[in-house]
Amino acid sequence: MLLEVLDHILGDSGTFFIHILNILVLITLIALFVFARKAGKNWTRVNDYLGVITKTVNSVRYGDLTKKIEKMDLPNTEPLAESINRMIETLSDREKMVIESQTELYRQNKLLEAVINSLSDGLIILDENHRILRATTKISEWFDVDGRKLLGESLDDYINLPPRCHIEDLKENDIVINANKSKNFIASTMELKLEDKKKRFIMIIQNITNQRELETLKEDFVATLTHDLKVPIIAEKNMLELFLNNNFGKITPKQELALKNMQTSNKELLDLVQTVLETYKVRDGNIKLYKENILLKGFIEEIIEEMEPIATKTKNDLKFLTERDIRVYADKIQLKRVIKNLIQNAISYGEPNSPIEIRIGEIPKFIVIKVKDYGAGVSKEDIDKIFNRYYSAAKKFRKIGTGLGLYLAQQIAKSHGGELTVESEEGKCTEFTIKLPAVMNMNLHYGE
Repeated sequence: MLLEVLDHILGDSGTFFIHILNILVLITLIALFVFARKAGKNWTRVNDYLGVITKTVNSVRYGDLTKKIEKMDLPNTEPLAESINRMIETLSDREKMVIESQTELYRQNKLLEAVINSLSDGLIILDENHRILRATTKISEWFDVDGRKLLGESLDDYINLPPRCHIEDLKENDIVINANKSKNFIASTMELKLEDKKKRFIMIIQNITNQRELETLKEDFVATLTHDLKVPIIAEKNMLELFLNNNFGKITPKQELALKNMQTSNKELLDLVQTVLETYKVRDGNIKLYKENILLKGFIEEIIEEMEPIATKTKNDLKFLTERDIRVYADKIQLKRVIKNLIQNAISYGEPNSPIEIRIGEIPKFIVIKVKDYGAGVSKEDIDKIFNRYYSAAKKFRKIGTGLGLYLAQQIAKSHGGELTVESEEGKCTEFTIKLPAVMNMNLHYGE
């Protein structure tokens, strides 16, 4: 209709224009058809490309890092493919690093576990309720339970602690393992400091059965030996006294001097045997004491009188330097043993013809008794060892000594709640100080 109207209006010229318009419409339709077909192909390729990306991403998601996006003839897609492929390569490298780290950690963990399990001590890790989180093979062996069955169990079901002792406070305390009551064990506990701030403890248990058996055998041997030694020594002592008392007839002055020298040696030997015996009776200051009030002035004067014959041999002058008497609460026999030991040491290691000074005094909370000699002194490297059991400076001076005297003296002082200290200047002097607690209303002064 439109064409007829235009044809009527335009005539022949309109006919030509219509033909041209028809051609343009046809060309447009053809162009639209071509474009639509091409766009459909591109859209299909885009869909295919998105499918490839989705499939690759899902593979990576589930751990397959071997997938890569192939190049496609699609504009502006190459940068995206390269980015995804680089990301996959980076993830693959990281995965290899993680696997290597995990392998090394596993190896280190197995090594540490093997080392811990090879220890002679047993280790237990506990939670705050004393339930077992982990235990070594030694613990399983001592508890007589499979290691896996121990996990989550209460430690209280397997061990008994000393009275009034808590698991958290164990410091080499004796414990009883229910499955091994015939053996001796000690345990120590420490808290583990972890980032999660949960309370956990590690307990170390040691089997000391062999050590205890050796100690018992050693102590029994020493006790038997010293007892057997004391019998002939005391018999000799009694016999010497009979000779000196002229029970077997009158003796000459030379015989009397020889017998007195023998008597002095006999007394030294008896003291030595007694020291060895007493040393094996004490453990960490655990000495049975029978305390009483002692006035030190007369007490020390008696000791000096006993030690005078020994000091006379080396021409040492025993000087008791005090201005007042002091009362102390102590075991008379044990305190006498300490003072005599210090005076004996002063005679042995002090210079002949030099004085040995004995003083008494007070410092805050303590009564002090000091023994000072002027002799070889103690070197700086030795002064920290001087109270160790069996340490003796006697070998340096070619003298006889067990190294037990000062150890025993220190233990006696500790058992009184005090201590024995030493100060020395090598080549000049040495001063030992016995510190004993000044008991309230006991540190009274006399003779002022």
